[in-house]
Amino acid sequence: MFIVTAKEMYDIDKFAMQEIGLDGKLLMENAGRAVAEKITAMSSKQEKICVLAGAGNNGGDGFVIARTMMDQGYHIHVLQVVPDSKIRGDASFHKRIYENCGGSLSLFDGIDGTEVLDADIIIDAMIGIGVKGELREPLLSLVSLINQQTKKVISVDVPSGLPADEGTVEFSAVEATYTFIIGAPKISAFLNHTSPYYGTWELVSIGLPKKAFQLSTSKSIWNETNVRDCFPGRKPDDHKGTHGKGLVIGGCTEMPGALSMTLKAALRAGAGLITGATSEHVINRIASTNVEATYAVLSTTDGFINNDSKVNVQDYDAIALGMGMGRKAFTSELVRDVVSEANCPIIIDGDGLHHIQPYLTSLKRRKSPTIMTPHPREMAMLLGANVNEILVEPFRYASEFARKFDVYLVLKGMYSIITSPEGKQSVNMTGNPGLAKGGSGDVLTGIILAMIMQRQDMFDAICNACYVHGKSADLLIKHQHSHHDLLASDVIDGIANVYRTIS
Repeated sequence: MFIVTAKEMYDIDKFAMQEIGLDGKLLMENAGRAVAEKITAMSSKQEKICVLAGAGNNGGDGFVIARTMMDQGYHIHVLQVVPDSKIRGDASFHKRIYENCGGSLSLFDGIDGTEVLDADIIIDAMIGIGVKGELREPLLSLVSLINQQTKKVISVDVPSGLPADEGTVEFSAVEATYTFIIGAPKISAFLNHTSPYYGTWELVSIGLPKKAFQLSTSKSIWNETNVRDCFPGRKPDDHKGTHGKGLVIGGCTEMPGALSMTLKAALRAGAGLITGATSEHVINRIASTNVEATYAVLSTTDGFINNDSKVNVQDYDAIALGMGMGRKAFTSELVRDVVSEANCPIIIDGDGLHHIQPYLTSLKRRKSPTIMTPHPREMAMLLGANVNEILVEPFRYASEFARKFDVYLVLKGMYSIITSPEGKQSVNMTGNPGLAKGGSGDVLTGIILAMIMQRQDMFDAICNACYVHGKSADLLIKHQHSHHDLLASDVIDGIANVYRTIS
């Protein structure tokens, strides 16, 4: 499933019409009928429905929805929120058909909102992705009136007033109960400050060719179909060496559990061999609960790993670095040396991100892949930015960072964004608020470590790991736990449930 900006969506429509030969009126008909089918499935013919129709494609979709539902016996009225002079092109064509079929229509004069107040269901087809700047009167007051109601509000493509793209903070928009997105989800469906306006959203297909999306966007949603298409299997003659020898460096006296969870998650996710490199004190505390792992003792100062530690990084197929390591200055050189000396993929997480920040430019010199897994606050630290800036434009910041430092980036959040060094991006939608617990990130790092040592593309492996991590939490919430009591260690145990669903 592709993700698009407003411009990319316009380019896709243009390609479909000019290069493929699809008529715009047909696409509008397809869109309106597809949305109408969804609405009829959640409404009754006893309910009064008001369609708010604006100019452009969104308004045209609204006229098709109204005509389609009217023909099926629904009580429909269209409130046109712009003057007749602004209804042009394909939208004007479908308005004329609606009226020729006897459809009920009135113009919104900016004062009387009777149609909205009397309706049981409001269908918002006013603006879509065409919004530019903040709403002006009379639409601003109309949106305010809609948001004051407790009625079911259904938006078409994008809630009116809501920007389709990232980067905008000031706006007024319809707060939809449901949104039926046309063609492809827009970026704002995945941002913390804009996604709530969509309510529950669902994608409807209108016949746009896949080729048009492939030529226009490099962003997509990573879903179960993607996982099934590339998930690595096991052969009868496989052995422990086949599935990777991984090293996990981290832990300190204050945070031994972080290392423990990464080790256990990597093993549960399918790694063949895993070694934990940490202090002797940490090993003594965690070895009895991680009996399948082996260990390497590192030297410490006051319970924290120091730079006197020598790690033979050449013996491993992949390395995870930083979990529970602490942020003592004397550890930074160890992180720098491991990253520069290792000839295998490295995952940098947690405290490792703080240690590598002064040496970011050195990442471009690595011959093997580097994976970094910051949450927004850590991303802000890496960039020297404000965390709110990251949250408002996560796709842009992630893409620019991954390209600049030649890394794979997992920007964690409600919707985690996985970015390749070339700028390809996928969004993971599995997971739930139960993951808002200490240790969840350590578990994800362990799963990534296991995945990148299997027979699959690096980007696919990282996306699969994020999917498995979130899906484990989803299945646990569905069958055993709640958002309140779920622990990171539960997520490790739930990996098996995910593998059974996709194998």
